[in-house]
Amino acid sequence: MRTLTSAGGHQKAVSVRRSESSDAQRIDVLMSPSTRAVFGRINVIHLLEKANLAVTVANEQDDVVAHASFFDHPLGDVVHQAQWEAFLQEHFRVDKCTPLNTLFLHLFVAQTDFDSAGVKEILRSVFNATTELEHICLVRPSLGPLEPALDEMFEPIQRQTEPGPRCSASICHRRDHCPRLCIRPARVEDHDDIMAIFEEQTLLLSIIKRPYFLAELIDCQKEEHHNAVCESDGNASGFISVSIDVNLKQLHEDFDLSDFNGLYKVQRTKHDKAAAQSGEEEETQTSASQQQEDEQLPKNSDAFCVQLFVIHKNQEMRSVDFVPHVFTQFPDLNYCIIQVPVLSPELSLLQNFVRVPPRHSSLLPCELYVFHRGGLRTMKVRTAKAADQPAVSRLVNDLNHSESLLKDLDQYYEARSDPDAVALQAFVAKVGGLVVGVVVIRDEQEVEFLRGHYNVENFVYFSHHSYEEHARILHFVLQLTFRHFTKQLFKEVLRLSRRSCLYHRSYPPPRCQEENSCIHHLDFVLDCAVPVRPRRQIIYPLEELGINAPSRRLTEEQAPFALSLISRKLTMEPKVSVSARIVVVGASDTAMAFLEVLCFCPHLRFNSLTLVSTHGFPGDCSHDDDVGFLSTSHAYSSRDLAQIPMHSCVAVVTGKMVSIDRKSRYVVVSSGETVPYDHLVLCTGLQYQVPCPSGVDLKQPVTNSQLQPASSRRRFTGPVPSNLLTLNHPHDCTAARHWLQANFMELEDNAVVYGNSVDVFTTVETLLGFGIRGSRIHLVLPPVEPGASFLGDPAVDEAVAMALQTAEVHTHRNCVLAQMNDGRHPDPLTSVSFTTDEEPLHLQCGVFINLSTKGVDYDAFRSINKSFLVFDSRLVINSTFHTSDSNIWGAGPLTKFSRCYHTDEWSHANFNSREVGQDLAAKLLALFDPTLEPVDQPETDRLAPLYKQAKIHGGKLPGGFNYLHVTKPSATYLPARFVQHLQDRGIVTGRAETGNYFCLHLDWCEVVETLTCLSLKPLPFSNYLTLYGKHQQLLGQMLNCYQQGRIHDLYSFFRQSCCLAVFHDRFSDFEQELQQMTATELTDDESWQQLRTEDDDLNVVCLDTVKDEENRAALRSSAVRYLTYNRNLLPMFAWPGQL
Repeated sequence: MRTLTSAGGHQKAVSVRRSESSDAQRIDVLMSPSTRAVFGRINVIHLLEKANLAVTVANEQDDVVAHASFFDHPLGDVVHQAQWEAFLQEHFRVDKCTPLNTLFLHLFVAQTDFDSAGVKEILRSVFNATTELEHICLVRPSLGPLEPALDEMFEPIQRQTEPGPRCSASICHRRDHCPRLCIRPARVEDHDDIMAIFEEQTLLLSIIKRPYFLAELIDCQKEEHHNAVCESDGNASGFISVSIDVNLKQLHEDFDLSDFNGLYKVQRTKHDKAAAQSGEEEETQTSASQQQEDEQLPKNSDAFCVQLFVIHKNQEMRSVDFVPHVFTQFPDLNYCIIQVPVLSPELSLLQNFVRVPPRHSSLLPCELYVFHRGGLRTMKVRTAKAADQPAVSRLVNDLNHSESLLKDLDQYYEARSDPDAVALQAFVAKVGGLVVGVVVIRDEQEVEFLRGHYNVENFVYFSHHSYEEHARILHFVLQLTFRHFTKQLFKEVLRLSRRSCLYHRSYPPPRCQEENSCIHHLDFVLDCAVPVRPRRQIIYPLEELGINAPSRRLTEEQAPFALSLISRKLTMEPKVSVSARIVVVGASDTAMAFLEVLCFCPHLRFNSLTLVSTHGFPGDCSHDDDVGFLSTSHAYSSRDLAQIPMHSCVAVVTGKMVSIDRKSRYVVVSSGETVPYDHLVLCTGLQYQVPCPSGVDLKQPVTNSQLQPASSRRRFTGPVPSNLLTLNHPHDCTAARHWLQANFMELEDNAVVYGNSVDVFTTVETLLGFGIRGSRIHLVLPPVEPGASFLGDPAVDEAVAMALQTAEVHTHRNCVLAQMNDGRHPDPLTSVSFTTDEEPLHLQCGVFINLSTKGVDYDAFRSINKSFLVFDSRLVINSTFHTSDSNIWGAGPLTKFSRCYHTDEWSHANFNSREVGQDLAAKLLALFDPTLEPVDQPETDRLAPLYKQAKIHGGKLPGGFNYLHVTKPSATYLPARFVQHLQDRGIVTGRAETGNYFCLHLDWCEVVETLTCLSLKPLPFSNYLTLYGKHQQLLGQMLNCYQQGRIHDLYSFFRQSCCLAVFHDRFSDFEQELQQMTATELTDDESWQQLRTEDDDLNVVCLDTVKDEENRAALRSSAVRYLTYNRNLLPMFAWPGQL
């Protein structure tokens, strides 16, 4: 917080922040006639949407004290926004104003008496936050006087032409508000000032081991070692120590420095030297082909390093002022490098440095950053010309899809459009007369598709952007040295092209190879862009809707892609870089949810996310979602994964974790690779284990009751038969399909499917789908708890049993595996024997498909156990996902809560894995996200967390039934009385045997708690999943209609147009709005308060209790706004003005 003093001497504690759309109304209130005289009539929300930078000064109550909006072009229509630089140089004396160092004020408002203090604070903050900014101009079409506060800050710019254009121009400079730091060589007298800064920043005290260390360091300066300080009010407020002592050998072992010529001096041939002597500009980087032609001369270091750096927090943003000074100390060296610990906060000094990714084998807990001398120059962006073609060809040589870039560039030169007549625009970036970057954009033709399928409206208001202002990035190339210019490059592209939004599509492999976009480097784009979440789509009954269906542009499927957005205001939005090495083991639903949250953080950029997975990235398998065999949780389909930017943000290591070194903090993978970590997240889940026969002698009659209890928990240690297939992953299912086609289909042997989960039924249906006769399939079911249902609904169990009987599939119940091949050599497996409640069961088999018992993978268990993490049949964690090691986290079915919570009946396995993963990400983000306020933890540990989202199972069952079962999380042992209560609240239509069964259960609040579908027709899964947790009144008074006999088929009921609004992805937001609107009236009702007392989690809208006509009108108005705003996806509803 800072303190503002008004003209009358009143003081206010204020904070300076970026403006939000919610500030618009309060800013509009501050508009006065004098403000309109200077800036004209302004639509504030439009201004906030289009401004490159909008700043608000707010008091402790978050009231707007002052506000200013800045653009990269002058106000009004004085001059075309792409031509203002030439305009100002022609008519005014502003030689040093360039698009990269200048912004224009478009609005300033403030509370009375705080206008002068407000504008000073805003200008100081803007100059401080924007390091490259040197000038702020106020160019306006009116010639009237400025407001006194602005007149005090801005000085008129002298004209060069008379009479000249009808406009006025004023300017203010950085030097008057936040001057560049004065850098000078350090002196011993600076010791006390610098040590005071070290004492404030306690994290750096470990560097100072002895008294007078700093004085000795300053005193020993020589040609190879220099120290410098920055001054503020006559005192040293920052210190840097640089040296040419660089261990290049060690750096080459830990980092790939090929992009920087190995940090060696470029060796020139005689021809190159002659060209340099003739005055030709020297390239900042040398390609690999050029290096091979160089003379084999001794390599000399071309780098110096920053050994020590500290600066006062008030001058931290000006850290970059040190960089030009240190380069002057080493005029013959081109690279400045700095190594920082991976867990240290991001230094402002590094904002212009390039991060060098470490080698996979590196265990060094440091990050390396490099800055090239060429980065001190300024960059100029302009539209591409035909004369740039040779330079662009040299720039993109050896890059993937460079031919496509050059082809599109030729198309731009010839027709300014592509072969489909869609407008193209091309721009080049030049530094020192050399082309160092090129950008080609194409007008976006699928704006409505993007709006309907991605949450672009989380970042932009579409109503304030015309269709012509959207464009797609086709090609982007920028030399690595100039990475810090990326945001300025995109800002200039938007200004010169008169566009406001740029989109980039990232396709997953192998589709990404088919795309002809040349993007180099992709990280540059992602550093500036925000990832855009995909939206859940409504599955429409298109034939029934007819002309009321949404546009085909919205409903036609496209190849899935991850979308990123760059808008005008995002080009000046900072991102926090997180270098902590986060390693996730296991590609479970929990792990995917965790990584999804991190990848979609708009203001954070995780540099080191790694996934260790047995089969690589889960979406990369050569199969589709209909491979069969296993049921699905409907958490992530291959399409869902393709819409998450994991391929761009997450490195994948293929293999299994075989050990954990907690002391050195690395994981060893089965391939032998070591993966270092700062935070290790274990989410391996549970897998079906190879069954271990009980080994009983079946020559004597043995029943299940005679078996030892421990026999079922033994681990199989022998060789696994080649025809024993254990299925855990789509990769396993694909391999099983190929094996069956090659070794089983044409034979007459039996297939034995062993297990007691939903997966055994989906596997049998898959085998039947292959054309295998039912008489060849034996379904063997182990014993289960009395009264337990395999499929969650007795009616579904009966229908599936009848379908199995009809298909002539042999079903054997209450069977325990006793022997394989009668105890002889098990490979290949030809027979299996089971104990039952009566006589033993002997079966001949050509393939044995195992889906019997899930447990912790043995390699994972051994890694956990040998690293001395607490393991009690599962990995033990606390309520915040921590194991006994604070750097190792656990989540998902792999884990259980510590016994100190006394919740053995609850574990993560009882909950929705996606929700658990999201909560895990929220806990980890608290360590890195500066926008999150720290949460005070109570002295005693919290209770074990419980989650609310549904548990989901789905798949295709025998008989061709499409199956979906959605239920609330329940403890391991569900009370029988609660089951009876659910049965009393059921809404059931159809019959399971006929394939039109739909069953809903409501809880005591009339909220959907359980849903079961069994249908011969394809199910709109995403629609039905939204029903969970909805009050029956929101579903068209469903319970009353059912009791009145008006609902005969729930499938038809939910295909009605009136239900489609409930399936919309933003309906939950609308529901929350209704809850807030009705809260005041409902909380006054005694019966409602009693309900809230009985269930604090009750969060439903009971519309019948809203009796006040005014509130009812407000609810109707809110519903109309919801339908109108989302009419692109809900055109079947009429909205005001349509009729």
